[in-house]
Amino acid sequence: MARVRVVTDSAARFEDPHFAQDYDVVVVPINIHFGDQVFRDGTDINAEEMFQRMRQDTLPPRPSAPPVSAFESVYRELNKTTDQICVLTHSQHLTETFAHARSARSGLLGRCEIAVIDSLTTSVGLGYLVEIVAEAASEGADLEEIVRLARATVPRIYSIYYVDTLDYIQRAGLIGETQAILGTMLDIKPILTIEDGKLLTMEKARTHSQAIDKMVEFALEFTQIERLTILQNTLRTTDRTRMLQDRLALGFAKLQYPILLYEPLIATLIGPDGMGMAILEGEGDEESHPSEDDSEAEED
Repeated sequence: MARVRVVTDSAARFEDPHFAQDYDVVVVPINIHFGDQVFRDGTDINAEEMFQRMRQDTLPPRPSAPPVSAFESVYRELNKTTDQICVLTHSQHLTETFAHARSARSGLLGRCEIAVIDSLTTSVGLGYLVEIVAEAASEGADLEEIVRLARATVPRIYSIYYVDTLDYIQRAGLIGETQAILGTMLDIKPILTIEDGKLLTMEKARTHSQAIDKMVEFALEFTQIERLTILQNTLRTTDRTRMLQDRLALGFAKLQYPILLYEPLIATLIGPDGMGMAILEGEGDEESHPSEDDSEAEED
């Protein structure tokens, strides 16, 4: 039997930029709209270009899902060499990508088994999931085993962000206009997290230092962290980055903290000046940090 092929969308971020190519992962680009212009993420526009354009363009960008036809094309091509496909998408609460990936299966019913799983996250968190699944597929795991593995991994993925400007999260419906005006006057920096696939405001800070302290407190709730990645709008080690790394090192001396650019999808929601972390909780650490019921990972 041919091995399971893995498909994801361009919201996934990998520490190794060659991972998708090395493991034959197919990446379907989501769309980023600036007014009437449409760019395919990772093909027509990358994260650095996105941040630059966001600072110059008066029109805020918005994301949209790849069309159903894009997934249909990928499935047909993969079905030439396999009859098992696992599709891992960013959270269905952010775009219609998950729904489109499911709808696209109808043309291959009876010929190819396609499992579509909602990661309930995005960015590096989705990248963690894709890496775990793709590595299992490369070692010969079948689709049933891979689906079980994916569903067990989803509750171990966490993300936290803080933002400098409130305009974007107001447009995203995370805060009201009055809160945004007051927050701007008081220089409040909201702390956001992804919970059950939804980006939600969690806490507030008044300074960069306070925001970083709250991010570190979040990480310290875990007794075991398998991976932790810093997300920001530049690959440079800034003063804020160094502050976060230094404070994390006090609690997790043996961990590495790679720095990645957060992806255009998250940028449309939090703006071009945010900062965050993605965490993969260690296996068997459920008691130390409440996790979501793995039944929340949508799969069909």
